[in-house]
Amino acid sequence: MQTMAEAKSLLRTEERLKIKIGEAKNIISRSGGSNCPRDVYCALSLDQEEIFRTSTIEKSLNPFFGEEFQFEVPRKFRYLSVYVYDRDRPSKNDRMLGKVAIKREDLQAFHNKDHWFPIRPITQDSEVQGKIHLNVNFDRNRNDEFGEKLRVQIFEACDLTMVNSTCDPFVEVCVKFTNGKQETHRTKVKKKTNSPVFDESFVFTLQKESEKNYRMAQLEDVEWSELIVTMYHENSSSNTVFIGEVKLSLSGHQQRIHAATNAWYYLQPRKKRVTLRAPVSTLSSAVMDENCIGTLRLKIQYFVDHVLPSSSYSKFKELILRSANMQPITSSAVYLLGEIIPCKADVAHCLVRILLQHNQFVAMIRSLAVWEISKVTDANTIFRGNTLVSKLMDDAMRFVGLNYLHETLRPSIERILAERKPCEIDPSRVKDKTVIHQNLCNLKIYVEDIFKAITTSALQCPSVMCQLFHDLKEIAILFFPENKEIRYSVISGFIFLRFFAPAILGPKLFGLTTEQINTQTNRTLTLISKTIQSLGNVVCAKTVSCKEEYMSSMYQTFYDETHVTAVKQFLEIISASSNPVRSASDKPVILKEGTLVKRAQNRRRFRRKSFRQRYFKLTTESLSYSKYKGKEILYQVPLRDVLAIERVSYESFKRSNMLQIIQPDRILYVQANNCVEEKEWMDLLTRMCLSNDKHLTQYHPAAFVKRTWLCCKSRDEHGIGCARVTKPSEGVHINNIDIDRELSRLHTLTCSHMDRIDNVLRACECQAAYNNDRNLLPPSVIEDVQSAMVTLNSLKNIAYTIDQEQRTVLRTIARETKYGSKQAPIGDDNYLLMAGRLETATLRKTF
Repeated sequence: MQTMAEAKSLLRTEERLKIKIGEAKNIISRSGGSNCPRDVYCALSLDQEEIFRTSTIEKSLNPFFGEEFQFEVPRKFRYLSVYVYDRDRPSKNDRMLGKVAIKREDLQAFHNKDHWFPIRPITQDSEVQGKIHLNVNFDRNRNDEFGEKLRVQIFEACDLTMVNSTCDPFVEVCVKFTNGKQETHRTKVKKKTNSPVFDESFVFTLQKESEKNYRMAQLEDVEWSELIVTMYHENSSSNTVFIGEVKLSLSGHQQRIHAATNAWYYLQPRKKRVTLRAPVSTLSSAVMDENCIGTLRLKIQYFVDHVLPSSSYSKFKELILRSANMQPITSSAVYLLGEIIPCKADVAHCLVRILLQHNQFVAMIRSLAVWEISKVTDANTIFRGNTLVSKLMDDAMRFVGLNYLHETLRPSIERILAERKPCEIDPSRVKDKTVIHQNLCNLKIYVEDIFKAITTSALQCPSVMCQLFHDLKEIAILFFPENKEIRYSVISGFIFLRFFAPAILGPKLFGLTTEQINTQTNRTLTLISKTIQSLGNVVCAKTVSCKEEYMSSMYQTFYDETHVTAVKQFLEIISASSNPVRSASDKPVILKEGTLVKRAQNRRRFRRKSFRQRYFKLTTESLSYSKYKGKEILYQVPLRDVLAIERVSYESFKRSNMLQIIQPDRILYVQANNCVEEKEWMDLLTRMCLSNDKHLTQYHPAAFVKRTWLCCKSRDEHGIGCARVTKPSEGVHINNIDIDRELSRLHTLTCSHMDRIDNVLRACECQAAYNNDRNLLPPSVIEDVQSAMVTLNSLKNIAYTIDQEQRTVLRTIARETKYGSKQAPIGDDNYLLMAGRLETATLRKTF
């Protein structure tokens, strides 16, 4: 039987969140009863830590945001929250209107669905996070026959709510009696920490001075009633700020109590007291429900991948990699998974990375394209639908070509965002018609800038994309030799329609910017995207069609010989060779940039002024920072000189989300804005430095302050570290592909749609028996049912084997995880749980 340590070593859990903040309805107005609008924006948070923020929608009580955010979950959390704010420009003190908070365990219930959530008002007492370690021990006083004591030990707490970026916590312990009296004690204040260690004990005694008094107490029915452990923050003005509390029922244990509970508890918000004797089903309704202040539409996708070691997926991987050479292609695992499982985008995401890692993607696309194009009768419909090839190509271009996209479009996008010139040319959207001519001129300048950037970037197109375009062009020409324009249309449909145009329309989704985009700029990007998309189609259009009359002037400007020739030349180059020659003057590609807080280097003492904001930029060659964006570089670290990237313990600087970038002669300490950014910077830096020749094996998880390493107390500044350097997961490769995770996700998709696989398998069996009836098969065509049945049965058997192994490991972890441990604190049911435990202890004593 596996131990818990062995089970955890065989399994890692990866979580990913994707959330679309749609729109809000019926937001309460600024003045009661009137329709005074607000300037509204939303902030996405894990617990109380802000991760992303939407643009501000001005003067509206029904704002539409339509923004999507996705990220790897970097840590455990209790609530995914979306806070709704009203911006106050004059005072710069935005008002928090309310929030939508969803428990982590409830996210799966809303997975991949649009749902309207009530926006609840926020009170200070409701903003709670963190957990506390308590030991509650009932004991009879040996020196007094009638005495009875309660010992409460406060060990430690962690992950507490920060109040104005700091936390000075203390605990107040209150015991209530059934006669209405209560007794209170408090711990010492722990300064500047959200993970305090208290190690303090308090003893409470039922006041029974004599047997007579004890008997009177019996008549009065005086008992323990309730234990309330409350966490506070002590601020500079000697006022206290509520952080959270834990309430435990102590009733029903007179004379016979000899029970103990030693456990971690989640801190809870203050609630109205509920009667413990009420049925469980009525407890939730006993708490007063607050009126909502509006509703918010969200679409949430929450992915949890339980990843086993690479050896567990070997057969699954082999079955997928054999697909490219299988004949007919409709019997391959890639084709069957892509056609049977309805969520094609999720399947394509996994398949692209698995096939790319093993250099099988180009061959797979070639085989699938031959089959798809052979079934097409009209050349204008090639890859225009939601086909498997289209989905695979979309995901592959975004993955392989992201650096190329940034290199091509980023300068133009940054210019548009910085200048914010109006470009609206639709008369129905403009009040003053005299500005349309100037707006048209602005739009033409932006379109020409982006058009030139695209058509002159052919030599920078990644070799994988070039090989794909080359093969698709050759296959299309083979099946439609009489169509002279197909050599262009089959490529332009991908590179313009599915690659450049979506990136211009939503630059934040493609990482081209992190700035908030206002409504006017969004409209400008929409008009540019429409024009670029049309320019990509002009090479195969017989006539110029214009659905919007106001766009006709744009089309007349750009639909000329010069622009058509430029598009054709661009398409010819990117599809002529799989290895275009890159220019010797190529600049390093920017992978990530943004503001981080940096600690001054080579300082033995540190103060508040030692930490300064700097603008960091990570490229394929180096990490550098400057005072502001666009200013001269102050310091640059070549990636070849980076030995390791590790987190820094909170105790070092009393700051969260700190990283250390270890170099041969110094350590660069930086702080990210939140836990998601910290993970993104760390993952990118780690993977960019995997190929370095020099690596550390040991490091110090804390800082060297006052000539001492805070972690191990060593005074040797250049000595060997006291902790092992974190190694990337087994399935993570240098090119950022985590094969094991992709196989795990694909396995989960396969298991969740096993009923559809069974239906197709039964249809194949029926068709094998009745050869003339093809109506038994699903809409996708299977040419050879015998070989398809072999593949489907293999998929089922492999999926079942992996599922059994995964279940065994998860059962072991669940069985050995103690409820009440730090990993599984007692949650909202602590009231009932404690009552049940103590009641059980009482009954055991009775019998």
